[in-house]
Amino acid sequence: MKIAYFDCFAGAGGDMIVAAMLDAGLEADFLKVQLATLGIKGLDIKLSETQRGGLRAISFEPVTGEQHEHRSLDQIISLISQSKISEKAKKRAITVFERIARAEGTVHNKDPKDIHFHEVGALDSIVDIVSASVGLEALGVEKIYCSALSVGGGTVKCTHGLMPVPAPATAELLRGIPVIGGPAEAELLTPTAAAILVTIVEEFRPLPPMKIEAVGYGAGARQFKEFPNVLRLILGREAVSGSENADSVCLLETNIDDVSGELLGSVTGSLLRRGALDVFTTPIYMKQSRPAVQMSILCELKDTQRLEQALFEQGLTFGVRRQILQRAKLAKSFVNVRTEFGEIRIKTGSLEGKIVNAKPEWADCASAAEKHNVPFKVVLEAAMAAYRKAESQKK
Repeated sequence: MKIAYFDCFAGAGGDMIVAAMLDAGLEADFLKVQLATLGIKGLDIKLSETQRGGLRAISFEPVTGEQHEHRSLDQIISLISQSKISEKAKKRAITVFERIARAEGTVHNKDPKDIHFHEVGALDSIVDIVSASVGLEALGVEKIYCSALSVGGGTVKCTHGLMPVPAPATAELLRGIPVIGGPAEAELLTPTAAAILVTIVEEFRPLPPMKIEAVGYGAGARQFKEFPNVLRLILGREAVSGSENADSVCLLETNIDDVSGELLGSVTGSLLRRGALDVFTTPIYMKQSRPAVQMSILCELKDTQRLEQALFEQGLTFGVRRQILQRAKLAKSFVNVRTEFGEIRIKTGSLEGKIVNAKPEWADCASAAEKHNVPFKVVLEAAMAAYRKAESQKK
């Protein structure tokens, strides 16, 4: 599977996203032909090699005689719909603009259809969004990952005046997305880039296991002494690293020394029902040799904030530690086997297409043991015997 990874250590702009694609292999002539179908008179793109903090990068800039107009969402949708780019690219570009309209509508308390785009409605942002949509398809990317988004800091001057960074619409777009401040007191993540990335990225995480095939650098407009103002795009093939699957999870931990075992048990069940992958406790000693427990919660990255909030709401702790961990997994599947105690599901784990682990489902065995009034172990052994017999007959 061909994958893409956007490394946003210096934030991102719409032009930086497109420039990184061009540097990583997107054909400029192909992109020009696609953009020409928008029907915008005199539209062209200017590409140039440049340096940012010692790194060579590509700069991307739309060129046209048209003034920066304020357009409504309907006007932009009409502009994209009448073009001759692919239906998939049209849908993606329109989705990006609809997302921006909803964010602007929330910030300004307006219906999204009544929003007249200012900065993001200018021609260059339309070109950026359409180019990014076309580019991903042309590069053959099947899955997109991204780092946490550096947003910068300080303030930025917008149409509505001086605003904090991230700008209000950008912050609205980033709900549920991992972000970090810096590395400069400036706006490093634009609303256009935020909307593009939130729309196209399937998972925000550290660099996944992959075989790198191409690397592209898209240059930002500003120069900074402390770091290269570029967006890095890494293209490659998804790689297996010791397992059929690999992903990232969050580990939440907190030390607790002043609650009962009953409350810990209740909270554990609540966290699991709210989507935690696993919850466990470890006996520890804290200050003054006080016996305590360390509660650990494994969860998907998207559930981190929700589960942290659940911990705080229960009054268990004043602070939670957070770590992002990479996780290797076997490819799981289920098969059913027939036993004298009924049908039992067997969970199997495969590595490089070969089953290396098999285990009867606990719930099935427990139910069958109770129904037939036999020990749990008897059902477990019967299920494994039936599974081994079925597997041997396949050979």
